[in-house]
Amino acid sequence: MDHQKEISKEQSEELLQILKTRFDKNMSRHKELEWSKIQEKLKTNPEKIWSLDAMEVTGGEPDVVGFDEKSGEYIFYDCAAESPKDRRSLCYDRAAWESRKANKPENTAVDLAAKMGIELLTEAQYQELQQLGNFDTKTSSWLKTPSDIRKLGGAIFGDRRFGRVFVYHNGADSYYAARGFRGALRV
Repeated sequence: MDHQKEISKEQSEELLQILKTRFDKNMSRHKELEWSKIQEKLKTNPEKIWSLDAMEVTGGEPDVVGFDEKSGEYIFYDCAAESPKDRRSLCYDRAAWESRKANKPENTAVDLAAKMGIELLTEAQYQELQQLGNFDTKTSSWLKTPSDIRKLGGAIFGDRRFGRVFVYHNGADSYYAARGFRGALRV
C-alpha cells in the first residue's frame, strides 16, 4: 500500500462516489448530516481523501459516523462488517514487533495506521461503532491501548460475540489472521 499522499482526480472522484453511495445506504449512522457539506469539506482536504482511499483499499469501508460541533470536523470510522481484510495479522506496535524473537508479522497496527494517516479506534469509539451495527462477529480489532496497559506488555482488542461487545487483552506481540484494526479519521 505504497501511495504518495495524494491520489489522481479520477481516483478521487471514484472514491467520493463510493463514499456517497455508502453514506446514502447507511443513513442511520449519520442522521441529520448532509453529504454535500461533507463532500465540500473533503474536496478542500486532499490528504484526507488520500487517507480515506487507504482505508477503502485495505477493506475498511469508511463511513461518516458523526460531526464534532466544537472542531467542525466530520468523523469517519471503518465500518466494514469484519476487521479490514488487508489489515490483519499484525502485532500491536513497533516495540511489540521488535520483542518477537521469531515469526514477526509484516507490520504493526500502530505503524500501518500512522502510515495511512488515521488513528486506531479507542475503546469508547469502538463501543460507539458497535451501537451502529454488529461489527467483528467473526474477527477482532486492536484498539488504542492505554499507556499503563501497554507498559506492562499488553494491548486491548474488541469483538462482538454472543450478542455482546467484549474488550479484552492480549500480549501486544501477538497476532492472528482474524485480528486487524479499525481506524478513525477526522475531516
